[in-house]
Amino acid sequence: MTDLLTAEELDTAMAELAPLGWTVAEDGKALSRQFKFADFPTALGWMVRMGVHAEKLNHHPDWTNVYNRVDVRLSTHDAGGLTALDVKLARKMSA
Repeated sequence: MTDLLTAEELDTAMAELAPLGWTVAEDGKALSRQFKFADFPTALGWMVRMGVHAEKLNHHPDWTNVYNRVDVRLSTHDAGGLTALDVKLARKMSA
């Protein structure tokens, strides 16, 4: 099992991720962001590319898609909150 982020590690990560649109859930157990694209095919293509990265990490996002919008929530469920895997996937999604 992966270790939960410490408060200091989360603060450091959010210094980088917050300007990219990521927020921390009120309970501190997830990162969230909404991505908007030009149209549905572009959003779907991004989801497929990110899905490949998620599979390589064996770390899968909770996400929904409506037309050109993808809402993402990252949390390491088996650890019960945020881990380095969530930060790594958030960075990749934002790149």
